[in-house]
Amino acid sequence: MSRGRVRVYEVGPRDGLQNETRVIATDDKRRFIETLVAAGLREVEATSFVRPDRVPQLADADSLLPSLPRAQGVRYPVLVANRAGMDRAAAAGADAIAVFTAATDGFARHNIGVDVAASLAAFAPLLGEARSRGWWRRGYVSTAFGCPYDGRVDALRPVQVARRLLELGADEVCFGDTIGVGVPSQVAEVTGLALDAGIPVERIAYHFHDTRGTALANVSAALAAGVRTFDASTGGTGGCPYAPGAAGNLATEDLVYLLDGEGFEHGVALDGVLEAARLVSRLLGRPLASKVGQAGGWRPAKEP
Repeated sequence: MSRGRVRVYEVGPRDGLQNETRVIATDDKRRFIETLVAAGLREVEATSFVRPDRVPQLADADSLLPSLPRAQGVRYPVLVANRAGMDRAAAAGADAIAVFTAATDGFARHNIGVDVAASLAAFAPLLGEARSRGWWRRGYVSTAFGCPYDGRVDALRPVQVARRLLELGADEVCFGDTIGVGVPSQVAEVTGLALDAGIPVERIAYHFHDTRGTALANVSAALAAGVRTFDASTGGTGGCPYAPGAAGNLATEDLVYLLDGEGFEHGVALDGVLEAARLVSRLLGRPLASKVGQAGGWRPAKEP
């Protein structure tokens, strides 16, 4: 019996690759994304329209996005940071964007060069324009549980930032455990405060890093609180170039295995995700870090 439906929001082509030093060819990125779509993923964050000198791995955004297959029901959100990025995204045919700020001023300054208040002011016209264009809009709140520069984060702070993003026109807010320090009790606390603040649960997503091995435990806590949207990166690749120690997103294959075992519907085929994970492993020239990527799925010979 199904326990409901979960959205798996794939960030491998963007967050998974952004910090890699080995340059991946545009054709290979396209093949990676096509393999993800074939596996059943319907939201694939494809790239980032930021300065190429800041994130050189994604410098081909202008050519990659227009080349992607526009399958029925598939969305390719892209990250934008400013007016220049917004204009590039529009020229490349974007119809879904994400903007990114933080719960702490220290991280916002290191990541995007301004404090949180200034970042929100800068995003206001971008989100407004995207809404007028009919684009889907997401707002990231990084360092929701801890910051490499400012330390512990009060649980109310990311909620306050998320509320402001929704007021500015975001369709969805995503709380990010950028350096992988969060634990389930913190996830329950942030979710509860968000609901108390009037943020609908269906507009909440989580982005967990598995830096300290707590990502799946945090997913379980969020599921128990009613959240049904989770970011993941096929192959467990990624991290943040501005957050020391933040290596490794929650792997899509690990998330899918958990959801299958817990009885949630999601529309993603584990075998297909593992095919994409093996592809990205070959492209990066290193073995998979994910648990299910190493061990594979498991089907009992007999039903219990």
